Amino acid sequence: MTGHPRTARRDVRALVSTVAAVVVAVGLAGCQVASPQAAAPAVIDGGTTLADATLVDDPKGYVGPSTALLAEAAIPVPESAPTPALPATVTDMQGTEVTVTDTSRILALDVYGTTSRIVYELGLGDNLVGRDASSSFPEAADLPLVTQSGHDLNAEAILALSPTLIITDTSLGPWDVVLQMRDAGIPVVVVDSERSLENVGTIIDQVAAAVGLPDEGAALAERSAAQIDAKIAEIAAVAPQDPAEKLRVAFLYVRGQAGVYYMFGTDSGADTLITALGATDVATEIGWEGMRPLNDEGLVSAAPDVVLVMTKGLESAGGVDGLLEAIPALQSTPAGENHRIVDMSDNEILSYGPGTADVLDALAVALYAPAAPAS
Repeated sequence: MTGHPRTARRDVRALVSTVAAVVVAVGLAGCQVASPQAAAPAVIDGGTTLADATLVDDPKGYVGPSTALLAEAAIPVPESAPTPALPATVTDMQGTEVTVTDTSRILALDVYGTTSRIVYELGLGDNLVGRDASSSFPEAADLPLVTQSGHDLNAEAILALSPTLIITDTSLGPWDVVLQMRDAGIPVVVVDSERSLENVGTIIDQVAAAVGLPDEGAALAERSAAQIDAKIAEIAAVAPQDPAEKLRVAFLYVRGQAGVYYMFGTDSGADTLITALGATDVATEIGWEGMRPLNDEGLVSAAPDVVLVMTKGLESAGGVDGLLEAIPALQSTPAGENHRIVDMSDNEILSYGPGTADVLDALAVALYAPAAPAS
């Protein structure tokens, strides 16, 4: 699997992202338990688009929480399923050479739900035989879970589906299960676990190569990049231009029942998201790197106007009031004083894939047009 040369900085980014993914997986496992027959999590959509929203006059002064809703959760797919060029031989992110000869029964698994979405957009959705807990889009609703306990891979559930190809990354575990699948003779392709605006195309290319659709992957990556660029430009046109007027935003990872509170900073994936929203990532501004346990001094000094959280995380803390009670320092920030907490589906907000432009659009509405009615 080819890619651009990796600098030392990029290696650090990948390491930080991997660690973050592990923590996310552990935290989600604590609040999301399902059975093999459980329906996919409810899709959170029904929002308006930025183009149709009514902007508020003063985003900084807006009072009250908001939920970022996708305008449409359905996945666009090709009119006809493509024919993979097989056998396909790739060298995955771990340096393992893998030859894929059969894509009729695919498992695409990661903590974000990104790889399964890519398989769908490439036109091979009918070839997916199971799903992870994060694959919450409607098309995956009837697929059996192979991560029945939160985000832990279940070897028996995987083997029962007789997959001919597994695409995954290092965000799911235990890793022994992945090795067990390889020992069972199933081709396993490990893709990049980093998620950011900078490597959306890379992830798409890696998944496409694994299923023998490199040309289709290149087209999807190009289209996704164009959509992201267009959305960033659209957001920039409505976001304040004066740096002093830009929204100051912090991304908090919350698992209230476990007492887990992290702030994401530089090279966490949240930083590029916030910047793309025309806002200031306050964690990066104060030199906060990667993801680190929250402390009162860091939060108060960051002085966010808005706090971004995952929906399930906010629920685990008891909602906005519970979050403010659990983190007293938050009450001393503009975000806390105005109850300016923006939540978005755990399975969408940091997924970074072909749907990234839609995620940016939903978050932009929540930031700049929070009173906009649902369409």
